[in-house]
Amino acid sequence: MDYKTSGVDIEAGYRSVELMKKYVKETMRPEVLGGLGGFSGAFSLAKIKEMEEPVLLSGTDGCGTKVKLAMVMDKHDTIGIDAVAMCVNDIACAGGEPLFFLDYIACGKNYPEKIASIVKGVAEGCKQSDAALIGGETAEHPGLMPEDEYDLAGFAVGVCDKKEMITGENLKAGDVLIGMASSGVHSNGFSLVRKVFDITKESLDTYYEELGTTLGEALLAPTRIYVKALKSIKNAGVTVKACSHITGGGFYENIPRMLKDGTHAVVEKDSYPVPPIFAKLAKDGEIEEQMMYNTFNMGLGMILAVAPEDVEKTMDAIRVAGNAPYVVGKIEEGEKGVTLC
Repeated sequence: MDYKTSGVDIEAGYRSVELMKKYVKETMRPEVLGGLGGFSGAFSLAKIKEMEEPVLLSGTDGCGTKVKLAMVMDKHDTIGIDAVAMCVNDIACAGGEPLFFLDYIACGKNYPEKIASIVKGVAEGCKQSDAALIGGETAEHPGLMPEDEYDLAGFAVGVCDKKEMITGENLKAGDVLIGMASSGVHSNGFSLVRKVFDITKESLDTYYEELGTTLGEALLAPTRIYVKALKSIKNAGVTVKACSHITGGGFYENIPRMLKDGTHAVVEKDSYPVPPIFAKLAKDGEIEEQMMYNTFNMGLGMILAVAPEDVEKTMDAIRVAGNAPYVVGKIEEGEKGVTLC
């Protein structure tokens, strides 16, 4: 008996690494030391020494049950973008620059072409956020997971000068809320999504006029990465006073996290276009409006607060980075929380 007969194919692992190398190479930054295949990823901190008080920021996450759709659709080249986005967006909304990312893929059986396709998406997410993919792990779990299933997670490390951290401490009444458009459902709320829709190949391949695409393509649209947009705002000389990545828990959980005591956020629901996938979710699932805003991003993946005089400069910087910005509300005095009107 050998390892292969027990369900772990070492040769398939080697093949996966060879297939993914070309994607990983595209994410390299000058600070990366060594190549793929070492026991650890090495990253030079020489540039960080130029900061007055460097602070490391980190984020870890996965794609949740969105991976189930990728498996049903047999489309694996974008789910990696989601994994990266969930981590680097958290770092960016704290004022940080993502430096590097590592992924972890657990699978029932290592199919090298599938694994390489997943990593291709991870690499694309890294390129979109200027983060280097410096390592990862693919673990076969025979007997623990079905052969055709997998899960994907990862973590990112970033840095910023302490004086440039986005903390919300200078937030005040009169500051303006700007939202950046999401690409759709992103990577949160899919346990509810899978209760609303019939998650079969036939159902996901069905085209809907109101969506302008198939249901599967609308749901699998990768999470938008906002790293470059926030960097563009910084380069424009704007100080972002507070920022929130709208993930699980929607508006009601995430917006208060960017507020300091004594400030209250007011968001106008009709101030921006809500993608049609959310209307379909609400209708087909008979989901009440408050629950929609308490579960999904409802078309805004990132919300930030700036001084009134910086609004136009901020909007222009976001557009230059390729994102769609909307003035969606304001900050008022009051109990920490959010009101949707």
